Amino acid sequence: MSDGTDRDDGIWQRDEIESPCVRICVIHPEARLCTGCLRSIDEITEWSRMTPAHRTEVMAALPARAAQLKTRRGGRKARLARR
Repeated sequence: MSDGTDRDDGIWQRDEIESPCVRICVIHPEARLCTGCLRSIDEITEWSRMTPAHRTEVMAALPARAAQLKTRRGGRKARLARR
């Protein structure tokens, strides 16, 4: 049995391009991207049905998405201004 600290727990192991999932599954409210792996909800949902070529395409796009989550949203003041 695994103690949950490694990726060899059976559930997360597959014979395909490794998922970019890092088990920090929080969707950014405005960017609509997972803050852990940077995939969209649709990409996360479709991952197991994607072709290897499509997965490779998504993986290549992930690093460029990080900048979308680095920009601060402005806190309470910006949230009130959006209303």
